[in-house]
Amino acid sequence: MLHSNAILASLSTSDTAALRPHLKATHLPQNTVLYETGDTIKAVYFPMSAVVSLVVSLASGEMTEAAMVGRDGAVGLASALDGKIAMCRAVVQLGGDAMVCDPVAFRGTALQSESLISTVMRHEQTLLAQAQQSTACMANHEIDARLCRWLLRARDLSESDNLPFTQEFLAEMLGVQRTSVTTVARTLQEAGMVKYARGKIEILNVDGLREGACECYETIKQQYGQLLGRPHQ
Repeated sequence: MLHSNAILASLSTSDTAALRPHLKATHLPQNTVLYETGDTIKAVYFPMSAVVSLVVSLASGEMTEAAMVGRDGAVGLASALDGKIAMCRAVVQLGGDAMVCDPVAFRGTALQSESLISTVMRHEQTLLAQAQQSTACMANHEIDARLCRWLLRARDLSESDNLPFTQEFLAEMLGVQRTSVTTVARTLQEAGMVKYARGKIEILNVDGLREGACECYETIKQQYGQLLGRPHQ
């Protein structure tokens, strides 16, 4: 079961044996808030089929996604580096399964293994790179290209063409007005790339979305391939 998460699957036999007793299977329902900004991180999550958004919230109530984490990464891994305080909100955007580990146990295991602590550091570096890429994307790319990129990454992590997202949620994640998402979603539907019903998006043309997506989709994919020391596919 551990092979369903790329981080866990990449561990050495000894690291896997040391960590396995501390891992527990859990199900994360959609919209579950794993932690809020400023909370103490009380669990490390390794998504298997769940997808989690790391979100920055403003005093005005507006929210924008900084990074998306799924089976290619982990949530709360910085606790192994003594990063016990959450710097953003973590919310489950797509419900699914995950392995969960107590952060104290994980840190203790990581500090006994140079290879595991190296994996943690590379993951956090990659997560930061994704957040930086998202910032550049928001500042320089059009909404249609950003939405294509976002849908493709959600599809990759969930391994499903059916995504249960409302336009309100998409607007929050992209940091735009709902009317903008409505316009772009209608355009994509008319082009035969997606089929949109209330609260549900079905991806019909993956190649079309890839052509419409900005460069950030491939960049982030490459970064996660490098995280595990192998080229992306």
